[in-house]
Amino acid sequence: METPSIDVVILSDLHLGSETSRAREALDLLRSLSFRRLILLGDIFCDLNFRRLTKEHWHFLSYIRKLSNPKRGVEVIWVEGNHDTGLTNVMSHLVGVPVYQEYMWYAAGERHLAIHGHQFDKFIARNPLMSELATRFYLVFQKLDRRRYFSRLLDRLNTRWQRLTPIVARGALDYAEARGATKVYCGHTHEPIAITWNGIHYYNTGCWTNGRPTYVAISGEEIAIHEYLEGADNCYSGKERRKIVAASAELACASGLLPDAEYESVPG
Repeated sequence: METPSIDVVILSDLHLGSETSRAREALDLLRSLSFRRLILLGDIFCDLNFRRLTKEHWHFLSYIRKLSNPKRGVEVIWVEGNHDTGLTNVMSHLVGVPVYQEYMWYAAGERHLAIHGHQFDKFIARNPLMSELATRFYLVFQKLDRRRYFSRLLDRLNTRWQRLTPIVARGALDYAEARGATKVYCGHTHEPIAITWNGIHYYNTGCWTNGRPTYVAISGEEIAIHEYLEGADNCYSGKERRKIVAASAELACASGLLPDAEYESVPG
């Protein structure tokens, strides 16, 4: 059976160089799909230390370079994340893809905007040194946590403690409105979510460092958040959808995010 062609695939927060990066699964995913455009939506690396990169991480980068070959007919876009800063100029040359602070395109008469999302995270902006120290501590902690369970738990707790999901969503929706976009895509929070507010649709791609790696696929007017499961790519089931949406809505309401926002189920 021929693999259905997808217009755009968006994935973020691979964190190559970290112990929790699921580079092999991300590579398997890309090899299994047929798509016209790939957007790497930030935090493809965890830090500036190339020595942390494993063979699996280099294999992923090698495949991105192959995809960027004009003969493949695939457009590869890299949007810079906060962990990529200082690496994008070197690595973009190495893998042969352009790098943007944000990326905008038109499809089906609508303006789409992709931006990593750290721009709306005030904690990082106000505490760069503390953020850097926290990253270093987390990398050391991952090496001690051989099963990665507590590392991934700590990552989820950090997101909820900082209330990043509603904060980034609110900032992205406001920014999209100012830029005239009706669809906006972010990463950074590591939590997949779809929200509609004031006619603007917000999608967070999730991440590739936890037990449920996710990405966004766009085919025509259909936009869906998918989960990759060890050799099988499945869109969220109805039960899983309701669980994610309910959790996201609870977080958002707790912080006062857009009380009139509609928290959508993820299209199947």
